[in-house]
Amino acid sequence: MTGETDLKKLLASMTPELLDGTYVFATLAPGVLRPEGLDPVMMFREREGTTLIVTEMAAHITGLAASFRCRMITLNIHSSLEAVGFLAAITARLAAAGMGVNPVSGFYHDHLFVPADRAREALGLLRQLARDNAG
Repeated sequence: MTGETDLKKLLASMTPELLDGTYVFATLAPGVLRPEGLDPVMMFREREGTTLIVTEMAAHITGLAASFRCRMITLNIHSSLEAVGFLAAITARLAAAGMGVNPVSGFYHDHLFVPADRAREALGLLRQLARDNAG
C-alpha cells in the first residue's frame, strides 16, 4: 500500500485533526530501561539517549522529567514516506506564524506536535493551507 506523493494533492486533501490529550517530550539516558507500563506514542534512540513522546500524565506518574508541553495534530492523509515537500510546506506555514513544531512521520500519516497553548491556532493555519491548495 503506497501513499500519496503529489504535493498539491497532499496539501489540498489533508484533514488535520487535533487529538485529545497533552503530550511532552522526555529522554532516557543510554542503557536506562523504559519505566514499566509506560506506553509512548513515539520512541526514538539516539547516541545520547532515547527520546519518548508520552502523555503529560504518564510522565508525571512515572517521574520522567519532561519538556515541550504540546498537543498532537494528525494530518489525515496517507502520505508516502517518499513524498517531497509536504512537511516543509506545513512547517513553513507554522514558522511564518512564529510557531515551532516537531513533526513525526508514521507509515500512514504525519503527526505534528505543536505548543499546547497554540494548538487551535495551528489547526486553523493547517486548515487554511488545505483550502489554499484545493482549487
